[in-house]
Amino acid sequence: MVVVHSASLQDGAGGKRLLQKLFDQIKCVSYNCHCRLKTIWADGAYQEIADWVKLFLGWTLDLVRRPAGGEGWRVLPKRWIIERTFRWLGRYRRLSRDFEHTVASSEAFVYIASIRRMLKLAV
Repeated sequence: MVVVHSASLQDGAGGKRLLQKLFDQIKCVSYNCHCRLKTIWADGAYQEIADWVKLFLGWTLDLVRRPAGGEGWRVLPKRWIIERTFRWLGRYRRLSRDFEHTVASSEAFVYIASIRRMLKLAV
């Protein structure tokens, strides 16, 4: 699921848009009567929407936080998966800079890069 929005939008508001779009997509699929999604891992910046996610979507937003007193860079549980994915997407020339004029084309190139990555792993 990809949602592209302006940089002026706060993390919590962007997270709400993404999760609402995902929820609407899952809800509208007739053959998916029982959603298996229960827990979502998120950065500490999304704490403000944790209650909203539980109340309106029925999912648990599990926040991955830095350990208290820890300085410098550390590998955080589950967060490295997201960082790795962004690193993979950054290898594609069209995604290394913002060349697109429309949001739809930006989303399309993220999907194309992801599909190419999955096909490369499958071979």
